[in-house]
Amino acid sequence: MQNLADIRKEYTKESLDISTVNPDPVLQFEHWFGEALKADVAEPTAMNLATVNEHGRPTSRVVLLKGIERRKFVFYTNYQSQKGKELELNPACALTFFWPDLERQVRIEGFAERVDADASTRYFQSRPRESQVGAWSSPQSLMIQDRKILEERVVKMTKKFEGFAVLPRPNQWGGYQVEPMLFEFWQGRPNRLHDRIQFTKVENSWKIHRLAP
Repeated sequence: MQNLADIRKEYTKESLDISTVNPDPVLQFEHWFGEALKADVAEPTAMNLATVNEHGRPTSRVVLLKGIERRKFVFYTNYQSQKGKELELNPACALTFFWPDLERQVRIEGFAERVDADASTRYFQSRPRESQVGAWSSPQSLMIQDRKILEERVVKMTKKFEGFAVLPRPNQWGGYQVEPMLFEFWQGRPNRLHDRIQFTKVENSWKIHRLAP
């Protein structure tokens, strides 16, 4: 196996400075996200979601950003999943986007709350029918004996909703919106002297600082 300590990559593509960054971090994120889309990076909406469990230990997983609405970051999941249960106990969470093709990372810290039921239903019914059936079929995060159980549940739910033009949304499924309280924009630079610009929300305004790499 290759010595992991020997793996090196120089970051040389861009720079980031307080004088040029947008003073509104949501707009700055949207600008960078637009550039990620133009660059056709893999999975630009993928974000690591970190939550805290009942023992105070962090857990994390990758989910997909589904919108920025009223300046909040929206994703959807099963409310009975591990992340759903943890967010009900403690709404504090963190999001991390990493776009290696652009040598960029964005960290967001904030608080999550459920989106309203109508919005969750509209999004649920906009998904491919197979994904809707899958949401009905999966007891997300629960232990199961093998994959055959899932496949049997899919068959059962497919039959249950046969003839339905529109599937109802499961009560245990819906969206969360994360209100950001902190942003950090990271731009890779040579010699590990990376640019890091942090926005911290103070009342209704944002304080901007440069952080040492």
